Amino acid sequence: MDDRITLELKDGVADVRLTRADKMNALDDAMFSGLIEMGERLKTEKGVRAIVLSGEGKAFCAGLDMGNFGKMASGERSGGQSSTGESLLTPKRTAGGSNRAQHAVMVWREQPVPVIAAVHGVAFGGGFQLALAADLRFVTADTRMAVMEIKWGLVPDMAGMVLMKGLVRDDVARELTYTGRIFQGEEAARLGIATRVCDDPRAEALALAAEIASKSPTAIRGAKRLLDMVADADQHAILLAESQEQGALIGSPNQVEAVMSNMQKRAAVYAD
Repeated sequence: MDDRITLELKDGVADVRLTRADKMNALDDAMFSGLIEMGERLKTEKGVRAIVLSGEGKAFCAGLDMGNFGKMASGERSGGQSSTGESLLTPKRTAGGSNRAQHAVMVWREQPVPVIAAVHGVAFGGGFQLALAADLRFVTADTRMAVMEIKWGLVPDMAGMVLMKGLVRDDVARELTYTGRIFQGEEAARLGIATRVCDDPRAEALALAAEIASKSPTAIRGAKRLLDMVADADQHAILLAESQEQGALIGSPNQVEAVMSNMQKRAAVYAD
């Protein structure tokens, strides 16, 4: 996994980096495996309170490796195969409904702690969909992004439809998908895709992740569970979930520590 993705865990922050810099972190089979393995590991890794996902070199992720398109053009991949070579007719699916390529993205949305994507250079196609999986996206002004699949006669098939619907208007998602046009960081922020435009996305993402990691981890995880359900649940379910989460927090050790540390004007010491 180290030749595609690395992890540094410090003070509750998991600094995850795509390290295929010579190929602009393009998605080959090894990168798909690395994303899934790292994502599954971090779901249960003790001490993780926030995650920063970024790419080394000139880009966050340029999308699907060009070798896959060559196989499609040659006829090596056709019929019931996905863009990554999986069977579309009888694919293995996760409990959440993802096939392997989709799971490489959705595993980051399924993290129990906040994920911040620090995006620079390009985020095209599958790389764009990977960025969408994060809770927050920090980008440079000149970052280039695109729902690139239409260029290759394809549709987004790495959870892009699931993830875009919570960020942009329906007509915007359609225009980006139908045209595959490239847009930059400032427009991404206006559209609701980028959370923040900054000169150094990774530095700002790590700083925010450190701030999140300083909060009660049980409250942060509870807040994420609530935020994850609001798009699809009805009012009654959300109101009940609020009460359940709050009931579990009040009087718990970390909630008591939050109160005491504020009253005593000191840094809180929370248990994972």
